[in-house]
Amino acid sequence: MAFQKAVKGTALIGGGAIATVFGLSQFSQYRNKHGALVQVQAAEGVPVRRDHLPTREQQIVALQTGGEFDVLVIGGGATGCGCALDAATRGLKTALLERDDFSSGTSSRSTKLIHGGVRYLQKAIMKLDIEQYRMVKEALEERAHLLQSAPHLSAPLPIMLPIYKWWQLPYYWIGIKLYDLVAGSQCLKSSYVLTKGRALELFPMLRRDKLVGAIVYYDGAALEHSDLELELAQTGRSSSQGCPAPGCRDVLSGMCSQVSGVCGMCCRDVLTGKEFDVRAKCVINATGPFTDSVRKMDDQEVPNICQPSAGVHIVMPGYYSPDNMGLLDPATSDGRVIFFLPWEKMTIAGTTDSPTDVTSHPIPTEEDINFILSEVRNYLGADVEVRRGDVLAAWSGIRPLVTNPDSKDTQSISRNHVVTISDSGLITIAGGKWTTYRAMARDTIDAAVREHGLQAGSCRTMGLQLEGAQDWSPTLYIRLVQDYGLESEVAQHLASTYGDKAFEVAKIAQVTGKRWPIVGKRLVSEFPYIEAEVVYGVKEYARTAVDIISRRTRLAFLNVQAADEALPRIVDIMAKELNWCEQKKKEELETAKTFLYYEMGYKVKTDQLTNSSEISLVPSDIERYKKRFRMFDKDKKGFITILDVQRVLQSISVQIDENTLHEILNEVDLNNNGQVELNEFLQLMSAIQKGRVSGSRLAVLMKSAEENLRRRQAIPVDRSGGGL
Repeated sequence: MAFQKAVKGTALIGGGAIATVFGLSQFSQYRNKHGALVQVQAAEGVPVRRDHLPTREQQIVALQTGGEFDVLVIGGGATGCGCALDAATRGLKTALLERDDFSSGTSSRSTKLIHGGVRYLQKAIMKLDIEQYRMVKEALEERAHLLQSAPHLSAPLPIMLPIYKWWQLPYYWIGIKLYDLVAGSQCLKSSYVLTKGRALELFPMLRRDKLVGAIVYYDGAALEHSDLELELAQTGRSSSQGCPAPGCRDVLSGMCSQVSGVCGMCCRDVLTGKEFDVRAKCVINATGPFTDSVRKMDDQEVPNICQPSAGVHIVMPGYYSPDNMGLLDPATSDGRVIFFLPWEKMTIAGTTDSPTDVTSHPIPTEEDINFILSEVRNYLGADVEVRRGDVLAAWSGIRPLVTNPDSKDTQSISRNHVVTISDSGLITIAGGKWTTYRAMARDTIDAAVREHGLQAGSCRTMGLQLEGAQDWSPTLYIRLVQDYGLESEVAQHLASTYGDKAFEVAKIAQVTGKRWPIVGKRLVSEFPYIEAEVVYGVKEYARTAVDIISRRTRLAFLNVQAADEALPRIVDIMAKELNWCEQKKKEELETAKTFLYYEMGYKVKTDQLTNSSEISLVPSDIERYKKRFRMFDKDKKGFITILDVQRVLQSISVQIDENTLHEILNEVDLNNNGQVELNEFLQLMSAIQKGRVSGSRLAVLMKSAEENLRRRQAIPVDRSGGGL
């Protein structure tokens, strides 16, 4: 239903996001977080490069003074960026608005797979569902396109289905072979059967008893969907005229309208508070879980079409899986599917299809995490202890599925996408999956062209390479090592993340002052992210510490404690680049810590050891740990301080700086009184025994010191055997 006047309220233009303004005839290539990208000229398709990104202020001006756009896309997720890219390559003057940072929602919280969907094919065959079959076939075609368009960010991954019953072998073999058959010429590699011995050789962590064999098939794996999405946004901007503009922030709350229909959005820049309208011939709603909220801004009586489904993922140390082999549990105890995949030298395990009523990302619960761990234990051998304390990060993402009134649950809902057009002309794209973003965008822009009579060519995104892919090769990292003196691990990370634009990051990397590496100061020692990436992220419009730790780097998704450790330095670097005051720095630090605590699983991790934790140790263990504690508590105070630890370390010639010692004790100081009491130490050791806590620096330090002192005391005074 068309509005008779503009709706009151505003959309908010955020600080960290980028909304892109795409033009019609002038062409330029800008650099995103990975540098400049090949551009597709709307008319001739001729790559043109430009050295500088417009400033955020220039983007705002472009939105305000750019006149009427052909297409205005709301939502900077995979689908929204895909729509903007498709529209721009057709020669349409396009703007893209995002309420937060690009990829801050569903698109960054995926299983890191680029796949057609083995289980969807199974359901299509079992239920004779032709629509689900078509979705799988389309997804397999799009899988091939994605692997080709961003080879530095994606690659084929072998995935194993362990078989524990003989009858399952032919059943799953037929299903996987059909998967290969449907892929046709786009099949990555042919699936194959493994004997028990060969399966254990490739996946030695597997449970051995009753193992019959295994089947291995291939799907695509993404280094990080956030990087793919940022490149989508930059590719779209590079395909057109005009300057990028910052995105929206918070829930969109107003549309411009006229009698003939929706004609734009009311916006407000949250950094400056300035409000303005962005007008367009066509408005596209690509807001994922917020689909229905935006549709009701157009027509409050419209029925909901979005059914949110939650997917929970955890990250564990890399030793839980081989470096290049995933595992699929096709039928968990409650009927869901679990993927168990190598990712960034870690292991990611995730579930799918938990119905939810919320559109914002729910907090991962202890129940969610324990369910995944229980399923992991079912497939790993008895010699592999699956510990709760090994969960390094946890998150929950919302999948915006399309509602089917006849579906009993979200597992039964197809991942097909739907394009709807309201009476006022608002075009909504809903459903689908990450892998099929390009096809979804194509169908959406096709509908926009037909509905609004836009003068545009046909879709030109098939075969288009994303930014960083043009001159990338698997050996590109060697040049980074040789030309700049980066560590090999850091160089490989930069090459696989930024592609051929990794040199732009290397150029601004700081000199370390060491013999090796020459440049590239790490944010934290165990991960290859360097300080130069923060500076580069700011140049690419990153405006929040959360954006840096979760999307410009992946620290928050890999290890929440490491991310927390890196935060102060990240905030300092951003403050220097953005001229933040002390109050702003404090706010950013607190916001990022809250994000880690609730959304990335830090809360459920710290809940494993609290001042109310039970001590469930046998008497012999209690006595052993008390003895170890008294080695530090020589004065029998009942607690130890940093001075006690320093004294013991000096006696065994070990040096640890005072700040680090404070951090180590604070991890166990449950009462926050500046000391570790005996009861707190016993709570720690009990939690470690139960597997709820792992990697405690104090526990390892005290055990190492005890063993060191025992060895020193055991050295005899006289030479053994009475020798000379």
